[in-house]
Amino acid sequence: MKKEMQVPYDFKTYFMITIGAIIQGLAMDIFLFPNNIPSGGAGGIAVLMNYLFHIPTGVALWIANFSMLLAGIRWLGNSSAIGTMYSISVAAITIQVFDFPVHIFTNVWIDLFVGSFILGIGIGILLKQGVSNGGVGVLALIIAKYRNIAPGTPLFLINGAIFLLTASLISWEIIFQALFSQWLSSKIVDLIYDFHLASNVVVIQSVTIRKK
Repeated sequence: MKKEMQVPYDFKTYFMITIGAIIQGLAMDIFLFPNNIPSGGAGGIAVLMNYLFHIPTGVALWIANFSMLLAGIRWLGNSSAIGTMYSISVAAITIQVFDFPVHIFTNVWIDLFVGSFILGIGIGILLKQGVSNGGVGVLALIIAKYRNIAPGTPLFLINGAIFLLTASLISWEIIFQALFSQWLSSKIVDLIYDFHLASNVVVIQSVTIRKK
C-alpha cells in the first residue's frame, strides 16, 4: 500500500504554496496564454475554452484543474488534495487579477522561453511542498491504476491529444511550442527538486557526523 503524502497545516507551507502558485499563474498569464500556448493538458483545455467559448482563462484553468482533481481525489491524501485545490485557486485568481493582454516581448519564442522557465520555478516550489499544480496528471494516474500500467504513457497520450486539438483549431505551430514549454519547465522543476534533495543530504550527513 502506498503511503499517503501529507502536507503540514502550517503558515510556512501555505505561504510557499501561495508563492509557487502566484509564480505559476504569472508565467501563464503574462507569457504563455497571450500567445495561446498551452502549458500542459489543463492549460490546453483552458486555451480551448477561452478560444471557443470566450471563458476567461483564469476561470477556465480553475474549472479544468478542479474537475480533474475531484475525479481523482480518492487516490490523494486529504492534506495533499486540499493543498492542490488551494494552489489551483491561487493560480487562477492570479491569472484573473494580473491580466496582461499586451505582449511583453515582440517575439513569441522569447515569451515561450521566459514563461516556461518561470513556470518551472512555480511548479517546482509547489512540488517541494508536497502538492500538485493540478493538470491531467490526475487522470493519467487513474488510467494507470485501472490498466495496471505506468502513468507516463497515458499522460503523454492525453497531453498529446489536447495539444493536437488545440493546434488544429488555432495554429499547428502551437504543438511545437507546447512540447518545448513542457520540456523546459520540466528541466527547471528537476533542478529545483534536485537542489531540495541535495539540501536534505547535507543536513543528514551533518547530523551523522555530530553523532560520531
